[in-house]
Amino acid sequence: MRSPVETEQLQVTFWGVRGSIPTPGYETSRYGGNTLCVELRFGDCDRTFIIDAGSGIRRLGDDLLSRSGGAAGQSVDLLLSHTHLDHILGLPFFGPLYRRDTRLTLYGPAISPDDRLEQVIGGQLCYRYFPVRQVELAAQITYVDLREGVYDLGDGITLTATYLNHPLLCMGYRFDWQGRSVCTAFDTEPFRNLFITDPADPAYDAVMALEGEQAAREADHRMRLFFRNADLLIHDGQYTEQEYRSGRSGWGHSSIEQATQAAEAAGCRRLALIHHDPMRSDSELDVLARHYGGLRSVSGLEVCFAREGLAITC
Repeated sequence: MRSPVETEQLQVTFWGVRGSIPTPGYETSRYGGNTLCVELRFGDCDRTFIIDAGSGIRRLGDDLLSRSGGAAGQSVDLLLSHTHLDHILGLPFFGPLYRRDTRLTLYGPAISPDDRLEQVIGGQLCYRYFPVRQVELAAQITYVDLREGVYDLGDGITLTATYLNHPLLCMGYRFDWQGRSVCTAFDTEPFRNLFITDPADPAYDAVMALEGEQAAREADHRMRLFFRNADLLIHDGQYTEQEYRSGRSGWGHSSIEQATQAAEAAGCRRLALIHHDPMRSDSELDVLARHYGGLRSVSGLEVCFAREGLAITC
């Protein structure tokens, strides 16, 4: 139960929910064909938080400019889970970047001293790939290289960042504010033992196999603590379990069953499945939503399949 002072709402709006590549067309028009972009609004706090800059960020940028009515002083916090193309390809088309009164703080995982966030984004915004260079952007941009940890973002908002299981260094984010919590795990899959576990294999090493099992268990336990009691978990659910087991293990994406199990184990209230497979049509997603969606009777978890325009209030 919320305390009497917790009257403001945390609203999450989905602007892009597709994985891997944009998929425009009549077969994807209801759930949407734009790649990942999610907006968080914290009550009357005069700040905008965006997670990922997939193709969906273009429409969000236009909407932000429309909301402001031309007023000066747009302040935007943009957090990138990682810099794979489908999560950043919309950034050059984000309208507020081209206004001098925009103050953009751009966060992302620190890959290495030689691959800082500002340099990675600069590689995208160059004449080889786009007609506007990074140095020509009008907005005031501050780059923040994140590592695992807890950060005070001001206005009572706490950010927890943790590493996920993806081929490129990738971060999940947890926002805590006024007793509410929203977690993201956009591109990830369960941790697993990477060492040989078959004693009959000539390369089998019992010590390494045991350490691998322990490391995987500890990593999954860390994720349960990260998701613990979240009001909303937005989790990768690109595949069904059958699809995942038919050669997609190790690709850095989860099955719907894995995401649901993780949410239930952590005691989450709601689960929004995201990063829909680009080959999945609206009608196919409808079938999955009927089978996997809704209220789970034992755990009380509410499961939905994210679609563009969906707004969830916590």
